[in-house]
Amino acid sequence: MTGLLLIQLGTPDAPTAAALKPYLRQFLSDPRVIENQGWKWKLILRLFILRKRPAESAAKYARIWDAKTGSPLLHYTKRQTELLQARFPANPVRFGMIVGNPPLRDTLAQMVDAGVTKLVALPMFPQYSATSFASATDTLFTALKTVRRVPAVRVVPPYYDHPAYLDALEASVRDDLAKLSWEPEHFVISFHGIPQKYAQKGDPYATHCVRTAQALVKRMGWPRNKWTHTYQSRFGRSAWLKPYTDDVLTELAKKGTKRVYVALPGFTADCLETLDEIGTESREVFEHAGGEHLKSGTCLNDHPKWIDALERVLREEGTGWL
Repeated sequence: MTGLLLIQLGTPDAPTAAALKPYLRQFLSDPRVIENQGWKWKLILRLFILRKRPAESAAKYARIWDAKTGSPLLHYTKRQTELLQARFPANPVRFGMIVGNPPLRDTLAQMVDAGVTKLVALPMFPQYSATSFASATDTLFTALKTVRRVPAVRVVPPYYDHPAYLDALEASVRDDLAKLSWEPEHFVISFHGIPQKYAQKGDPYATHCVRTAQALVKRMGWPRNKWTHTYQSRFGRSAWLKPYTDDVLTELAKKGTKRVYVALPGFTADCLETLDEIGTESREVFEHAGGEHLKSGTCLNDHPKWIDALERVLREEGTGWL
C-alpha cells in the first residue's frame, strides 16, 4: 500500500510562553536552521533566548490564534490533508511536523503499522533551502531509523516553478486582489529569508525564489517598476538575503506610495510570518512611514487550485505507485 505524507514545519501547541519554550528549543537546536552549533550557541540559547523569546513569541501567536481552530498552520495543514484524502481514497494521506505535534516520527510509525510499504513524501516548501526542505528530509530519514520495516520512499522535489503550483499561486493572488476595495500601487513579493552565508555556501534558495517571483510577475502582468522581490523574518545580527521587506516598505511609503499588496509565495499555509509579521508588524511599519493600506496576501491554504496542484505533484512523483 502506498501512503502520502505531507511534511510541514510545525507550530506550538498553544500561544503561551510555556508552549513556546520547548517549540523554540527544538526549532533552534536544528543544525539545518542554525549551523555550527557549538557550546557558545547552546549557552546563548539556554541563558538568553529561551528566557526572553518564548513570552515575546507567545504574544504574537495570541494575535493569530483562532478561538475554534487554534493554530492557522495546523488548521490548514489538516484541511489540506483531508481534501487530499478525498482525492486519494485508496491511499492513506497523513501529515507530520518537523517541530511540535504531531511529530513526523509518530505519523510515520502509524503509517507503517497500518501497512504502508511505499511512501511519497511532500515537504511543504516550494523553494529548496537546507533550513526547511533539507530539515524535512533529515527528520523523515531519521524517523525511518526507528521503524523495523522501512517503506520504499520517494520525495517530491522542490516545485518552485511547477506549473500547477504557479497556477495555484496566481489564482490565490487574483482572488485576493478582486476582494480589495482599493487598487495597489506597488506589489511586494516577500519570501522568508536565510542568512547570506548559507547562500554563499551553495544553498539554491535565493535562485528558486527569484524564479518563482519572475514567473508570478509574468503571469500577473505587473510592470517592472510596480513590484519588488524581498525577504522577511530575519533572526540574529548576521546579514540575511536582501532587500529586507520592512526596509522596502518604509522606502516605498517615504516616496509617496500609499497602497501595497504583499504576495507570499513561499508559504503554503497561513502562519505567524504571514498573518502577524506581515499582516500586523509590517503593516504598522508601512503606515508609520506614511503608507495607508497594506494587504498581506492570503496563503495557498485550502484553495481548490492548491489542492489540485498537490494532487498533481503527488501523482507525478507516485507514478507506478498510485
